[in-house]
Amino acid sequence: MTLEALRSELRALVEPGRAEVVAPYLGIRPGGYGEGDIALGVRVPAARRVACNHRDLPFEDVLELLRSPVHEERLVALVLLVRRYPSDPERVYDLYLSSTAYVNNWDLVDGSAPQIVGTHLLERPRDVLYRLVESDSVWERRIAVLATFTFIRAGDYDDTLALCEVLLGDRHDLIHKATGWMLREVGKRDRSTMVAFVERHRSEMPRTMLRYAIEKLEPAERRRLMAR
Repeated sequence: MTLEALRSELRALVEPGRAEVVAPYLGIRPGGYGEGDIALGVRVPAARRVACNHRDLPFEDVLELLRSPVHEERLVALVLLVRRYPSDPERVYDLYLSSTAYVNNWDLVDGSAPQIVGTHLLERPRDVLYRLVESDSVWERRIAVLATFTFIRAGDYDDTLALCEVLLGDRHDLIHKATGWMLREVGKRDRSTMVAFVERHRSEMPRTMLRYAIEKLEPAERRRLMAR
């Protein structure tokens, strides 16, 4: 298992024209949040299979992949880190938090923050999330929110609500979507807690955040909560 072999296998799965199709979804455009990223045009399931085929790639090579300018290479690196977390949690967690500059698109965050950061903090102090949520980096703020998905699944909503409250004034659409999504996940498990949060904050919530949060409610209640 070598880094060169992995890269060769990944490039053999490139679909002509797909990079241009996915670029808008990843913000890869001048002035976009993904500006400068390089997409090869490999589908996510195919990239995951490549990671599975190279599960024993040396740790230093995984780190090199994570620092790659190629989107799919960073994706494979994160898949490998998620797989390795159970056997080497401290090393993977520390590497992840020291490498957030490379976890720099919404799909990379969403596929790794709950599994690594959320899992690591499930039974530990969570102060780091309150540091990340104040970061200038939209990706670190999104990591903080998405990490709480693991807590939500465990029936623990307090940090999700607290972080969403901190982010009510955030200007980035990707944060509006992330916070709304996590509130919706709270609502799937505890409708009254989510609705109570929305009732308190609906006048100040970004509209995207609000729409995402109440998406699964009955139409009449959605209309009521959307009304200013």
